[in-house]
Amino acid sequence: MRQPAYLRIADDLRRRIVEGRLAPGDKVPSRHELAREYEVSDRVAVEAVRLLVAEGYLESRSGSGTYVRRRPQLRRLARSWYRESRGRSSSPFRADMESQGLTGTWRSSSETTSASPAVAERLDIPEGAEVMRTRYTFLADDQPVMASTSWEPMELTRGTPVMLPEEGPHAGAGVVARMRAIGLEVSLATEVITARSILAEEADILNEPLGSIVMVIQRTYSGDRPVETADIVVPVDRYELAYTIPVD
Repeated sequence: MRQPAYLRIADDLRRRIVEGRLAPGDKVPSRHELAREYEVSDRVAVEAVRLLVAEGYLESRSGSGTYVRRRPQLRRLARSWYRESRGRSSSPFRADMESQGLTGTWRSSSETTSASPAVAERLDIPEGAEVMRTRYTFLADDQPVMASTSWEPMELTRGTPVMLPEEGPHAGAGVVARMRAIGLEVSLATEVITARSILAEEADILNEPLGSIVMVIQRTYSGDRPVETADIVVPVDRYELAYTIPVD
């Protein structure tokens, strides 16, 4: 089926931005100019621009016009299992930030809840089993860069020093180090990566426009059994993922 006119205009402008023909800070043609160029009504041109504003490609400045949005500096998020498994006692995120000259910190809150069907399947526990859910906002130099929600089976951690991931003697350590502290060895990290539109709550936390695209990393740490699973939400204009995979 033929695309509506405003989608075709938005796609053309989006392509110009991606290809660099419209650079960050460049002013976008007015709705009257777009209407003449594409032979459509002003209303259709406005709809195309509004879509790109919602997606985070453009920004409107009152009394000035619409401009290509300046993107944050793209940084690399290293996904290196070898690096995470060498006995580190600190968080891999903090180590990643230090390697880029940034200070990595995070905010978090934990609560016990029941495992949803999806979480139960990933942790290989019964649906409704008790888990510790921890929500994180990760920051680099105090600027939010990604969000995460993790779940750990309470049957493994209840009554131990690592029951609350961000409290106690092992607060701030990575999952591998925390689990090792209670005698559980982690030998495998599985990650499944998908992409979707940002949710309203995530947009508020990460200071991203509604309509932005985020990567979602579904990560599960396992040893003899899964010990933790998490959904890590990363705005595509903040980070690129780089994987290091050992080869035997």
